[in-house]
Order: sequence, then structure tokens, then C-alpha cells
Amino acid sequence: QVQLVESGGGLVQAGGSLRLSCSASGRTARPYGVGWFRQAPGKEREFVCAITYTGSRTDYSDSVKGRFTISRDNTKNTVDLQMNSLKPEDTAVYYCAADYLYADLARRPDYWGQGTQVTVSS
Repeated sequence: QVQLVESGGGLVQAGGSLRLSCSASGRTARPYGVGWFRQAPGKEREFVCAITYTGSRTDYSDSVKGRFTISRDNTKNTVDLQMNSLKPEDTAVYYCAADYLYADLARRPDYWGQGTQVTVSS
């Protein structure tokens, strides 16, 4: 199993930037993909982006493509999400998720963090 803890959320003005971090522990020696999801009030949780274990592949939702960048450092077991040009509609609780099978990551990852709040003011 993989345990995940997010950090870095907060309040930022529209157009600003924020960097989230996801720290993994547990069975991290086995290769695992990591994704970010978000859930806004009254809405369903949605996929934001994901990265393979080696970092050779990344995937982004259309709503964040070109503004968000996912990266990872396997020596530290961390995955970061750099968010630029933030918009009020990016306001949500952001969750880090992991799965040993990358194909499952966007749909039903096995492991979840507790979430971190991101609020973008207009």
C-alpha cells in the first residue's frame, strides 16, 4: 500500500500561482503512477493530471493543459503540481492519488490522500 499526504494549498488571487506537493510512503519501491484530482463544492471529483513512475508520460485534462505541470522526484517520493495562471474555477479540494497500474489511475486509483484546499479569488 501507498500512503499519501498533500500540502501546499491556500488562497491565491486570480492569475497567481501555487505549488502543491504530494508525499508518498509505504510500498514506494514498487513503481506507481500518481495523479491529481479535484472536487469543487457541489461537483463531482474530476481528473486533473497524472504522471508515470519514470515521468516519461504525463496526462492533463483540457481545463488545465498549458497552465499546470506535474513532476516527481522518486528519490524523495514526492510529486508536485505547479499551478500557474490560476482561475476562480480552479477553486477546489485537490487530492493526490496513486495506483500501481497507470491505466487505472485516471478512473479508479487505489490510494488517496486527504486533500488540500485551493481557493482562487477573483
